Amino acid sequence: MTDARQLYQEVILDHNKKPRNYGVLADANRSAEGHNPLCGDHISLSLRVEHDAIRDIAFQGETCAICKASASMMTVAVKGKNVGDAGSLIQEFRDMATGKLDTQTQAHHLGRLNVFAGVRELPTRVKCAVLPWHTLNAAFHNQPSATTESGEF
Repeated sequence: MTDARQLYQEVILDHNKKPRNYGVLADANRSAEGHNPLCGDHISLSLRVEHDAIRDIAFQGETCAICKASASMMTVAVKGKNVGDAGSLIQEFRDMATGKLDTQTQAHHLGRLNVFAGVRELPTRVKCAVLPWHTLNAAFHNQPSATTESGEF
């Protein structure tokens, strides 16, 4: 097994067992629901945005391990960032997961999120990894819900 694949599996297992920022924010001022009808993933995202900065963020739901790990790492990555920077991460993550961004040869700001680069080799799992990011984008635009079947993938 390659080192990248082993790291991917370890990260997925860690964030699935001990998801960061799991729960609901009582003082959220933005939220969205995400759904992947193909596999049944359902995620609720709540966040507190103040002065264009993400002060706090949480998620919960019934999801597969890849979706939960992606949501967990996403919340860690965007907490404290301004909405514009988080929006750039959303696009970079989507591009990486769908093969439009080669993180080995192109500049990016994904950092540890790069561990998900291998998901593009698993076409049925791309939507699982991208669902939390799509849901965050919906919350930023005051859309109550997001689905993986919207054609944006």
